[in-house]
Amino acid sequence: MQILALALLFAAGSAVGLAQRTVGLISQDASRSFKGYTLFAPVVSRNTYLIDNEGQVVKTWQSTNNAGQAAMLLDDGSLLRTAAPPSQWMQGGGAGGMVELYDWSGAKVWSYTHLSQTARSHHDVEILPNGNILLLVWESHTIDEAVAAGRPRSRLIENALWSERVIEVRRTGPTTGEVVWSWSSWDHMIQDANPAGPNFGVVSQNANRVDINAGDTRADWLHANSVRYNAKRDEVMISLHNLDEIWIISRKTGDIVYRYGNPQNYKSGTPQNQVLFGQHDARWLDDDRFVMIFNNGNGRFGGNGSSVDVIELPRNEDGTYRRNSKGAFEPAAPTVLFPKKISTSYYAQNISGATMLPNGNVLTCLGPSGTFVEATPEGDEVWRYVSPVIMNGIATQGQTPRNNMVFKIYRYGPDHPAVAGRTLTPRGRLEDGPLSVSTSDDGKGLTCQLDVLQSRLVITADTDRHVTIDAYDLQGRLLGRVANEDLAAGTHVRSVPPGTYVVSMR
Repeated sequence: MQILALALLFAAGSAVGLAQRTVGLISQDASRSFKGYTLFAPVVSRNTYLIDNEGQVVKTWQSTNNAGQAAMLLDDGSLLRTAAPPSQWMQGGGAGGMVELYDWSGAKVWSYTHLSQTARSHHDVEILPNGNILLLVWESHTIDEAVAAGRPRSRLIENALWSERVIEVRRTGPTTGEVVWSWSSWDHMIQDANPAGPNFGVVSQNANRVDINAGDTRADWLHANSVRYNAKRDEVMISLHNLDEIWIISRKTGDIVYRYGNPQNYKSGTPQNQVLFGQHDARWLDDDRFVMIFNNGNGRFGGNGSSVDVIELPRNEDGTYRRNSKGAFEPAAPTVLFPKKISTSYYAQNISGATMLPNGNVLTCLGPSGTFVEATPEGDEVWRYVSPVIMNGIATQGQTPRNNMVFKIYRYGPDHPAVAGRTLTPRGRLEDGPLSVSTSDDGKGLTCQLDVLQSRLVITADTDRHVTIDAYDLQGRLLGRVANEDLAAGTHVRSVPPGTYVVSMR
């Protein structure tokens, strides 16, 4: 009888002291951190991971496409993620082109592609109460079209000008969807450069429209990066990175009813009135009077430094949004939740996001460095994790990760509908070694591969033979018998109990 052990290979980094940790769980104050499961989709990976507060992987979903940036769990445990299929069309930061839906088991149940030479979905996705989704879409316009709309040729340095469209898509089949509503910035332009041209008007008196000559001269001059829906008010909020501004759009009227961050865009302020700098991830809090924004702070007055900001929406009694005497939307400045002192020590040049947790803590993602930070309302850091997922695999403990970007993250408490009642067994830390280990029985014609994350064993037999296989956890405790059967020559897949790290064959 021969026993072969297949074990998760823990690197020396698993025993490395806190000061030497470079990836995975860096620090934790378990008494003050919000217990739950953190979902992240590394930008350079086809996998989406759900980890516990110890940094242990409890669930993965595998796609054939890299992330298109955003991913979230739905209440039924499904994973909704944007994806970036290979394409040369409309290349830009955050390019997607597809949205995918996977059930809890990892099976793909729906995909929808919105990708052509002149239109491409990008960055974010939002689920609506009716089950439909919202997507952001770039749409490309020719130079002639841009000039005809009021943009001088001198402000067109590339061969196109992109507008932003928000679409609502209803699922119609496994790979199809119907656009049932849309809104386009191109339909809400204004310009004051050409009195004889279309859309001419006084910009400061038309804050509900977009000055086609605001911002810079790039083709992607708006660059929306988040979309959220307010069901109470039937409003859509998007974040415009390149305008340093958020917009709230009425679905009923199509107007931009509120905008915040940079009143220069509608000629109602000066550079000193700008308060958002390349922001991301604008989202309503549970009380929809408040909006939370990850303010990247790239080019912030006084030096670069990121912050999590909150604004109280200035609603009048009739539900409209209040503006000050100079025409800029209030408030004059946001409230900074974290950090208590803005500096380069907490800074993300791009991507990134923030989530308000049920206990009042704030969970943030410093996207370019793949760093997740949880802080208390007092500003105390209580949890830090660095994604080890890099371009060519997984960084091991002690290695400085490169290209481990993460767009934004979510954390789900144990009672959240997406995970409540499910078995979420810790299955190892990504940085500690391969979560899939292969071995063979010394030339006897039997090869096994243990996939820890998927809880399965792949057995390849060169000849017909009888096998008995038992599963054990890391403490050597027997979890159960995997197989006791005659196997024909070929490849066979058998499930193993969750938590299996060692199997014996005889």
